[in-house]
Amino acid sequence: MGQLFTQGHACIVGVGADLPNTVKDAQGIADILRDPERCAYESDQVQLLTAEQATRADILAALDKLAATTDAEATVLVYFSGHGYQVASPMGEAYYLMPHGYDQKKLYQTAISGAEFTAKLRAIPAKKLVILLDCCHAGGLSGLEDLGLEAAKAPLPPEAQALLAEGSGRVVIASSTAEELSFAGKPYSAFTLAVIEALAGTGVAQKDGYVRVSDLALHAREVVPRRTRNRQHPILNFEQADNFVLAYYAGGEEQPKGLPFEVVPEIEEEPGAFAQGGTQVIQNVTQQGKYNINIGQASDLRIGDG
Repeated sequence: MGQLFTQGHACIVGVGADLPNTVKDAQGIADILRDPERCAYESDQVQLLTAEQATRADILAALDKLAATTDAEATVLVYFSGHGYQVASPMGEAYYLMPHGYDQKKLYQTAISGAEFTAKLRAIPAKKLVILLDCCHAGGLSGLEDLGLEAAKAPLPPEAQALLAEGSGRVVIASSTAEELSFAGKPYSAFTLAVIEALAGTGVAQKDGYVRVSDLALHAREVVPRRTRNRQHPILNFEQADNFVLAYYAGGEEQPKGLPFEVVPEIEEEPGAFAQGGTQVIQNVTQQGKYNINIGQASDLRIGDG
């Protein structure tokens, strides 16, 4: 067993409900962070909130715990997979992350506003903070017109941009642009798959045992568009940040241990296809990065070759 990355802390959220894939995505991120042979975070320093445990109150409490248990020397990773919306009303516009159990008639009470989310992040004393948002999924809110509201999918809170000006240790990466949807997959979505690959040492610039900000960001930028046939492009806000270390990739050793799963990854042909049923043409990516074409049901997802 390697050595622990003791300075690492994380809050990992997958809201579930109409997005069941987000639960698996969150579990995958938490698993590799806790894996002593890979990222080697201490298990009790990784908070995993999924489905019924990913309510507004749960998420805010987890962020408060990060503020209370970390210091300036800590490295903190916050991951959220669920819906994100910019909602317009006669009173103005506000961004909301949608936790499990949100009520669209009471968003201010059951969702998390961008301002509230950013304030919680700002309270975390760690000088190395990475926020990963996988928010623009198919489906979501409906019938808002009857409430006098309009909603547009949005990849990240506008208020989060302010974090980037508060120091070189602030990084925000979103899974797609505002005009795009995020592609789900098996075992993980296109974006989360890229994150897990990077955390396992795939594509690291230096084979010195560490995963850095640029390793994760640049790997996501390279593979997500290719695997979605140029229809999903992560938003990378790390240019002003130091290229700081996020984790080990092999428990402190220099030779990567490979990916923490054995199945061949698959990405859906269209956003939401996995949940809709029907027959899809899919392409599976092999461990060597080559693509094999197969025919399957919608439970068989697609990785495009760009």
